[in-house]
Amino acid sequence: MRKPITFKAAVMPAAVILCESTIPIHARAAGKAFFSLTSTPGLLLILYVATGVLLGLVVYMYIKTKQVRSMQRERSSKRSSGYITEHADEYISSLDTNQIDSYLKEKETHAGNGKPVNKFSVPVIALMLLAGMCAALPALAQEAGPKKAFPFGESGIIITLILIIIPIAGGACIMIVKLLNILRKYRRQQEAEDASDFADYLSQNGAVEEALERRKTALQYKLNNSELAGQTPAEDSKGIIKNIVSHGALPVVAQKKSGLNRPSVDPALARLVLWYIGCAAFWLLFGTTVGEYVGIKFVAPDADHVSWLSFGRLRPVHTNAVFWGWASLGMLGLGHYIVPRVSNTSLASIKKGWYTLILINAAVVLGSLCLMAGINNAGGEYREYIWPVQLLFGIGLVIALTNFLQTVARRTTKEIYISNWYIIAAVIFALVISLVAYWPSWQNGLGETIIQGYYMHQGVGMWFMLFTLGIVYYFLPQQLNKPIYSYSLGILAFWAQILFYTLIGSHHFVFSSIPWWLQTTAIVGSMGMVIPVAAGTTNFIMTFKGAWHKLSSSYTLPFFVTGIIFYFTGSLQGTAEAFRSTNLMWHFTDFTVAHSHLTMYGIISFFLWAAMYAVIPRLTGKEAPQLTIGIHFWLSLLGLMFYTIPLMYGSTMKGLMWMEGKPFIDSVVFMAPYWLWRAIGGSLMWMGHLFFAYNIYKMLSVSVAKIKTSPVEQLNQSYTAAEIKL
Repeated sequence: MRKPITFKAAVMPAAVILCESTIPIHARAAGKAFFSLTSTPGLLLILYVATGVLLGLVVYMYIKTKQVRSMQRERSSKRSSGYITEHADEYISSLDTNQIDSYLKEKETHAGNGKPVNKFSVPVIALMLLAGMCAALPALAQEAGPKKAFPFGESGIIITLILIIIPIAGGACIMIVKLLNILRKYRRQQEAEDASDFADYLSQNGAVEEALERRKTALQYKLNNSELAGQTPAEDSKGIIKNIVSHGALPVVAQKKSGLNRPSVDPALARLVLWYIGCAAFWLLFGTTVGEYVGIKFVAPDADHVSWLSFGRLRPVHTNAVFWGWASLGMLGLGHYIVPRVSNTSLASIKKGWYTLILINAAVVLGSLCLMAGINNAGGEYREYIWPVQLLFGIGLVIALTNFLQTVARRTTKEIYISNWYIIAAVIFALVISLVAYWPSWQNGLGETIIQGYYMHQGVGMWFMLFTLGIVYYFLPQQLNKPIYSYSLGILAFWAQILFYTLIGSHHFVFSSIPWWLQTTAIVGSMGMVIPVAAGTTNFIMTFKGAWHKLSSSYTLPFFVTGIIFYFTGSLQGTAEAFRSTNLMWHFTDFTVAHSHLTMYGIISFFLWAAMYAVIPRLTGKEAPQLTIGIHFWLSLLGLMFYTIPLMYGSTMKGLMWMEGKPFIDSVVFMAPYWLWRAIGGSLMWMGHLFFAYNIYKMLSVSVAKIKTSPVEQLNQSYTAAEIKL
């Protein structure tokens, strides 16, 4: 009867099974016994290997001894042929001031020769060890014949063998130490002989003292830092030297360059942009304060028992406030500055900009109140606002879109700069996404699931990411004072993102009831996102080429670099999450939470902060303290790391526990310390936002009437006032 094939045999390679099946059972048993540490052949093998190692060490020491002796003979012949005399200049040039003083004061001093090296000590030790080993080997040998197996498993035999091996290992160590000592003694002896020969040469040649004095004078020479400039103070009658500040004490942070005076901005537009940024900063502080409290609830679930402050209600308040309040208003405010700027014209309508600002603020206020009261859109993530509230947001976007399109239509440039491509496309996609998400016809069953995946991912990639990239394409070249590296790469990234990102929403519902082909399409689209991410990252990094030195003197460029790094890593992490193998492990864990913060915070927020720190001083003429900007940067970055890395590690282990069938409560208990790190990281991020709000206050603490105008406008105003008086 044939033996049934087990699962283990089924998964083994065919060649291994074939080879193993052809080996007789007694041969396989003999092979295992041969390599057993408790068998005679196995122990003999170990001793033979140790013997070979020792022989190798003896041969190595013999070779090194011959090398040392040959080197010694060579140096003796060089000394006898006047080697020191011929290379005296090289010796003198290698001396420092202290050595020269020592030689000049004690010319007659000679370094003593070292003791002769015992050339026979190491080989003698090696031979003794080998003799002892050879004497021990016969005790392990067995005569031929059917005798009883030697009891290697007995305790006494094991102890005896250990006692035999210990001196062998000790001898090997002694040989290594002796060899090192020989080489060290030889090196010291050679140095002493060289010093003695050179001292004799100095004592016999008086002309060398002059060379030593010249060498000493050359070593002691120092610049006074005025060889080229002279001693007279610099004059600045033409205003060439400007804004030179000397700091008496060491600054706490590195000094950054201040913003340069730029062409003026329409005061009405400046007021509008500053209001957008101010409202965005308020919603960031409000939304992350709610998020801080929600994070604390992971550690202290019973912090309160108020229904309006329950986790289920506060979590969407946090996400929607930072999405639609902070990020959306921040992007739109910067968009109202960029679109007319790159179009070389004025904004089509300042009034429409105010309408958009009012409507979006109203949507966030009403939406937050509704969510805390328990009035929501029944669980759709990031679309918890009910449709009347979201309608206000949509109307605001329609007004902004018409305003941007009218501005671009009035442009005085032939081309449409790439920033306007990204910004206008983002607004169009946001309207399409909102319409699809809130249209009631397909909000039932699997249709709602598919729409949820589409809306959630398109909101991140085609609204926030697309708009923010348009902002970077304007402000990054401006801050570096050089053009973007490749306009073509920007266009490639633009169209590739539109092609692939619109397909990937369903990768959040792998292994669900939605069609398998739709899941596969989403995974393929996620893989395709490598193209726009690689193109965009390359474009930004290459724009820095030749300008990396500006990073140390700028407080905006570190934010840009951080955003670029997270743009690459966070986006490719999203691609990695899309595969079925990783989705099985990470989905429904906190890994998704860590990933969303790595992208929305590490990319979107850092890019927005960089742009805001760049544009506000141009609108107000005031800059925030560099110390508080640095504190904001590091608290936000470190907080993000403390938040995401523990969550990603803990969630990976949590997913593996689920795959192993562990009880769910075990994974909850396991995540407790990682949720603590989440609260710590969130607290650091929140503290960074306090400093950001302070910086905004310092830069906005100027009355709108004092916003600078151009000198021509000031002259026109003065002429008008004079004509009125006349």
